[in-house]
Amino acid sequence: MEQTEPLFRYTTVNRWVGCLWMACALAVPSVTRAQGSEIVLYSFTGGVDGGNPQSPLIRDSAGNLYGTTRVGGASNQGVVYKLDATGHEMVLYSFTGGADGAHPYAGLILDSAGNLYGTTYRGGPANAGVVYKVDVAGFETVLYAFTGSADGGNPYAGVIRDSDGNLYGTTLYGGAANAGVVYELDATGHETVLYPFTGGADGGNPYAGVIRDSAGNLYGTAHNGGINPFGTGGLGVVYKVDATGHETVLYSCPGGADDGCRYPVAGVIHDSHGNLYGTTAEGGPGCLYGCGVVFKLNLTTCQALASQTC
Repeated sequence: MEQTEPLFRYTTVNRWVGCLWMACALAVPSVTRAQGSEIVLYSFTGGVDGGNPQSPLIRDSAGNLYGTTRVGGASNQGVVYKLDATGHEMVLYSFTGGADGAHPYAGLILDSAGNLYGTTYRGGPANAGVVYKVDVAGFETVLYAFTGSADGGNPYAGVIRDSDGNLYGTTLYGGAANAGVVYELDATGHETVLYPFTGGADGGNPYAGVIRDSAGNLYGTAHNGGINPFGTGGLGVVYKVDATGHETVLYSCPGGADDGCRYPVAGVIHDSHGNLYGTTAEGGPGCLYGCGVVFKLNLTTCQALASQTC
């Protein structure tokens, strides 16, 4: 199914405050601002060098930076680039918009051999995005092309990789309910849908990718879905998918000022104690619908650590 460009949903939703099975508390400490010094390492032209990067960078041991741009390149479909320590940019691969993929919103990961892995939001035979690899010589291999059906479609997030070479990620759309999926791609290019979102209480349409713990559990956020007693659609969830494909909603966003959870776009990170940390695009005090928060989540507590106030 052809999908529109990703658009974060900011809608008026009746406010309610509640917890799925956690107690929530708001803490808004003062924010200290330090004046830093910025150096522009490289400025994109929007031409063959790429344009409009939306993803984070990665860095190798030699200090080289790697990333993607959403547009630009030879076909204006985005590029994979390298920036060396002197600020010299090299386009490693320029997408054509065909079977090789188009418009990489996501960043990259790097393996020990120097190969880069990522996703494109569009392109592929069904124009539903691909998972790709770019080797050190700049040769691209499409590892998997999404169909936009049960296997998922239009990945906005990138991938992570385990020690066996398996890749894990999410798609924004596709799956049985067109609400996105969590998937695994093995080293042979075989894709397995670990969990298809329904868009209901389990969540839906994940912009963010996943992280993985030592037991093989995956954690992430879904932008929509969750429990909302007013029947106007959920405001997103934090979820866990175990190695058997069973999903558990760890927290369902009520969207009020008390806990700040409303439409999470970014994913989560975790510490050695199992606490999860993330951000939300809205919620918390300030602004019309709240300006978003940084939150901490564990099995017993949800706490907004800081709130943006415009």
